Amino acid sequence: MAELKLSETRDLTRIERIGAHSHIRGLGLDSTLTPRSVSEGLVGQLPARKAAGVILHMIRSGRIAGRGVLIAGQPGTGKTAIAMGLAKSLGDQTPFAMLSASEIFSFEISKTEALTQAFRKAIGVRIKEETEVIEGEVVEILIDRPGAAGAAAKTGKVTLKTTEMEACYDMGVKLIEAMGKEKVQSGDVIALDKTSGKITKLGRSFSRSRDYDAVGGNTKFVQCPDGELQKRKEVVHCVTLHEIDVINSRTQGFLALFTGDTGEIRSEVREQIDMKVAEWREEGKAEVVPGVLFIDEVHMLDVECFSFLNRALENEMAPILVVATNRGHTVIRGTNYKSPHGIPIDLLDRLLVIKTEPYSEDDIRKILDIRCQEEDVEMSEEAKVLLTKIGVETSLRYAIHLITSSSLACQKRKGKVVEMEDISRVYQLFLDVKRSTQYLMEYQSQYMFNEVPEDEGNEEASDMQS
Repeated sequence: MAELKLSETRDLTRIERIGAHSHIRGLGLDSTLTPRSVSEGLVGQLPARKAAGVILHMIRSGRIAGRGVLIAGQPGTGKTAIAMGLAKSLGDQTPFAMLSASEIFSFEISKTEALTQAFRKAIGVRIKEETEVIEGEVVEILIDRPGAAGAAAKTGKVTLKTTEMEACYDMGVKLIEAMGKEKVQSGDVIALDKTSGKITKLGRSFSRSRDYDAVGGNTKFVQCPDGELQKRKEVVHCVTLHEIDVINSRTQGFLALFTGDTGEIRSEVREQIDMKVAEWREEGKAEVVPGVLFIDEVHMLDVECFSFLNRALENEMAPILVVATNRGHTVIRGTNYKSPHGIPIDLLDRLLVIKTEPYSEDDIRKILDIRCQEEDVEMSEEAKVLLTKIGVETSLRYAIHLITSSSLACQKRKGKVVEMEDISRVYQLFLDVKRSTQYLMEYQSQYMFNEVPEDEGNEEASDMQS
């Protein structure tokens, strides 16, 4: 009998890429905001993570706005990782907008408009409204289909019940189509929005759990609703001020949310929206949620942007501003003056500074273990020791880059576990910063447009070797 071959099927609807911070799940704090040594993808940096936990608690309280936080430290010390952990810990209900400072200068709109839009993206509005919902278990669905083409539209009836009552409702064409789209059948528990006609399938009733011998793993069983069939429920819609701005700034503005072509938004439109949101707040229909705006590489902003941030933080509807930089004492962009981190003193005085420190050898080993697990690379103990040593002597980022390349070298020799020879091979193929600089100094005379004097190059090369 010939062997039956099944074609391989791949799920193309879900594509996950492994990024630099895809392993981070949160800040790794316990209930008392005390950071764990290794938790939720973060390793070490305990004082910085505890300070970020305090900021997290302040944001969740929702009563503060216009505060600024600066995360400062050397390159490769986990500044962006802490910001990503903060975003993961906040969840989907709190707006979190993230951008790099250099993006401000690449937009087709002005710098202040780009910053204003970024601020508005980080301010959420929870709009509350009451709606009538019919919620119950489906007892029976009857649909009358016309016998001939061109006859009257099909109609139907649906019988719903709760633990206390049962009722029958007439269905029109749209409701019948919605029932068919959701694949509603007898025994399902559904919720029907009377205003919009939207049907939500809540699950399958426990009383019908024995109807079939086998059910799918996604089948959810729920209790039959109690009380009356028709109920009034409070529905909360979460949107950002920027989304409201875009929708009201032009006709069919909601399409611009998908294309990203928002353009300049007039200040009059924003003033009217702010007044309307203030009315909703007074009436109890809406609640303003100050979110987080994270600006990475903040030293790339110029003095005009810093002046705008100073003014924007004084607004009562401003979000929490979190910025990060790896610069020391450097020139403020757009001026000839030097300042700590390249940030003007008046803005720096508004910021709470969180410092990050270089990772220890033990921390680097733990981070490499996490990255090997994230990238699904099996590595021997000796190879991990060698990779940790490379990370200490060069940089953590360089050591992380060698994980995937060493895995490919292992596959080339048809091995399953990455060994020391694979690490050594890719270490020789790819140079780190120190070896690259040394090579450049040795052969600088052979490069085009070389402006470094030969004596100076020899001195720098000797310094790198020492």
